[in-house]
Amino acid sequence: MSDDSKVLDGLKYTKDHEWIKVKGDTGTVGITDFAQHSLTDIVFAELPQAGKVVEQGKAAMVVESVKSVSDVFAPVSGEITEVNEGVGKDSSLINKDPYGEGWLFKLKVKDASELEKLMDAEAYRKYLAEQAH
Repeated sequence: MSDDSKVLDGLKYTKDHEWIKVKGDTGTVGITDFAQHSLTDIVFAELPQAGKVVEQGKAAMVVESVKSVSDVFAPVSGEITEVNEGVGKDSSLINKDPYGEGWLFKLKVKDASELEKLMDAEAYRKYLAEQAH
């Protein structure tokens, strides 16, 4: 891989550089290390409201960095159950710890079969390597 973006095993990834970790029927969603590096310094996260229904592949929220405004897409369809208030107060958490403290929102997964359309860590690493060329 050409850059040193971290990719964690045990998560599912989208081609838009979101990750989701599912436990039971709850998915925790964030943006990948690659995404936060690409965006550079994130200055604002416009978190969705709990109760919002999102659709796989559609914009769920927005993050603003010093260089751009970017949609964060829902990796799967579902209803948002919780948002990371910490990121709402300090969006730099996304840059510091995109897979931990910098998670964005949790949702109740509507259709678990949608997860099969996402990449596992190995496939995402290959995808990143292809994007680098």
